[in-house]
Amino acid sequence: MTNDSSSPQPDDEAPVAVPASRIPELLHAAVTAVGGVERPGQITMAEAVAAAVDNDEHLLVQAGTGTGKSLAYLVPALAHGDRVVVATATLALQRQLVERDLPRTVDALHPVLRRRPLYAMLKGRSNYLCLHRANEGTPSDEGEGLFDPVEVMGGPTGKLGQDVLRLRDWADETETGDRDDLSPGVSDKAWAQLAVTSKECLGASRCAYGQECFAEKAREKAKLADVVVTNHAMLAIDAIEGAPVLPEHGLLIIDEAHELVNRVTGAATAELTVNAVNRAVRRAAKLANEKSVDALQAAAENFHGLMETAQAGRLEELPEYLAYAVAGIRDASRQVITSLGETRDKGLTDEDAVRKQAMASAETLHETADRLLTESEWDVIWVERSDRFGMGTASLRVAPLSVSGLLRENLYKERSVVLTSATLKLGGDFNGVAASLGLPGESRLPDVRSSAEPEVEVGEDAPPYWRGIDVGSPFSYPKQGILYVAKHLADPGRDPERPDMLDELAELIGAAGGRTLGLFSSMRGAQTAAEALRERLDNRILLQGEDTLGELIREFASDASSCLFGTLSLWQGVDVPGSACQLVVMDRIPFPRPDDPLMSARQKDVEQRGGNGFMAVAATHAALLMAQGAGRLVRAADDRGVVAVLDPRVETKRYGGFFRSSMPNFWYTTDRNQVRRSLAAIDASAPPVKPR
Repeated sequence: MTNDSSSPQPDDEAPVAVPASRIPELLHAAVTAVGGVERPGQITMAEAVAAAVDNDEHLLVQAGTGTGKSLAYLVPALAHGDRVVVATATLALQRQLVERDLPRTVDALHPVLRRRPLYAMLKGRSNYLCLHRANEGTPSDEGEGLFDPVEVMGGPTGKLGQDVLRLRDWADETETGDRDDLSPGVSDKAWAQLAVTSKECLGASRCAYGQECFAEKAREKAKLADVVVTNHAMLAIDAIEGAPVLPEHGLLIIDEAHELVNRVTGAATAELTVNAVNRAVRRAAKLANEKSVDALQAAAENFHGLMETAQAGRLEELPEYLAYAVAGIRDASRQVITSLGETRDKGLTDEDAVRKQAMASAETLHETADRLLTESEWDVIWVERSDRFGMGTASLRVAPLSVSGLLRENLYKERSVVLTSATLKLGGDFNGVAASLGLPGESRLPDVRSSAEPEVEVGEDAPPYWRGIDVGSPFSYPKQGILYVAKHLADPGRDPERPDMLDELAELIGAAGGRTLGLFSSMRGAQTAAEALRERLDNRILLQGEDTLGELIREFASDASSCLFGTLSLWQGVDVPGSACQLVVMDRIPFPRPDDPLMSARQKDVEQRGGNGFMAVAATHAALLMAQGAGRLVRAADDRGVVAVLDPRVETKRYGGFFRSSMPNFWYTTDRNQVRRSLAAIDASAPPVKPR
């Protein structure tokens, strides 16, 4: 998706950087264009971004809710004149940038810039519909040749068949082929019938539909764009794989930066599953020689037998029997790859597509097995199983112990990087989050640049110098919100059934008249609370998983007496301004599970290096979630309410101050009676909820 000005306007000139002194003027024009009002924090942030770019530095900016940080970084980015990549964690923010912020900002700045910068959204290839698959069919995992997914899945009257037929019709109508432009959407299974990964793609030069390919068109638009909006996953692939997927750029802006470490870790994590090996066998059988396919089949059966009884948990090293099975998969997949490169035509109607799909499966198996067998000290290996889905669900997983080194080596050398979020300071300091992002404390510069400050070293071997600034929030947190810790409750144990906590929660909801967002550290905890309170309260209790998240949030926002309970996805990104949400409850500190293989390995690594593993890993993880969760309360200038933490350790333990100082600066109390009176007063004065 790009703006309409696909070619230069008559008054356009080559991009020229606008002096930093004009940033306030440009920001004023942009804010006026979107119908807003400039805020001190927004101006401070825009000037800091401009200074970081001018001085080849990196910048961390904590910008509270309501600051207007999107315009605060877009304005200096456009004024700089070089291409900029903006990476976000969520689709909602990507759409906001491309559909609202960028069009208005470009129009507002045109009189000064004398050009209309182009912008485009770029995603991974599997987010775009594949015209080859839509028109020629999908290589089958069942039997020989190609198949029509509508015929295989119960005909066009079945849900999957109907979705595939609708996708084929949509292929003739859509201009973007972007899955997110399809409404209503389809299941992942249906989409997979008509989409390909980068490894499965035939390539534009070999594909009959290469000239019309939606993914290729998106990439071509991105090459011409001045601003490319993408996601953290694409940024991670660009950094990890060494094969650039993003166009060259002089400035990188990472919004929702608190999510970056998790997204990069996810992109760098691989798994070996029985289903993946069996799928590779079926695909290889169409073109590879019989000997190599039989070898992979035997390796799959051996691996399956071992994984049926494998115990979940971290493996400090692969047991000999498991290493032997993984080596069998590695060697057999190598044979399949060699065979696929040698054999040709088995009477298939579309041999290239079948070969590409089979090769992709075999190569992924080989790479993952080889990585598992390498057993690098920088990787964590564990067995993960989900008995909920029955047999064949155990897998071997491997993830990086840390991504900070990877980010330091690949993210900061070629351009200035601005990382921003409402949550970057934990315990009142940037250093913890900065270190996880590959920015060490020893290369931190003073928060405010001095005119007398000497120029820093810039070069191939220079450390990534950075500054950190907190531009605050336009909201008056001490006046708008209360942070209440239920000090009188018992410390939570592993059992989610906490009668005293449920009593407290019921009383708080009663005082608030509903209007409650319940954030739980586990789905089991959310379900237990929902079942118990549905029997005790007249309020409607909405529970994550019982409908789509979007629909649940809409219902919660339109019914003041309702409550919404859920787990991790509700702690971040939920935006319900107004009187529908006046009480945010956290059942306990959301520490990672003690048996979480990756988190426990990271904690142990910090301790072995002489650090405090608990604070560096477990407490930091929990504090980030609590800060994000507390941010759900005040979303507008007239919002009022309470954040209630039903875990006394936030008050009684030494580390409690770390959590309190990581959250917005609400008025703090442990007085349960005061909080009930306050909630009742807020409820009584709340304006009616407007339907959304």
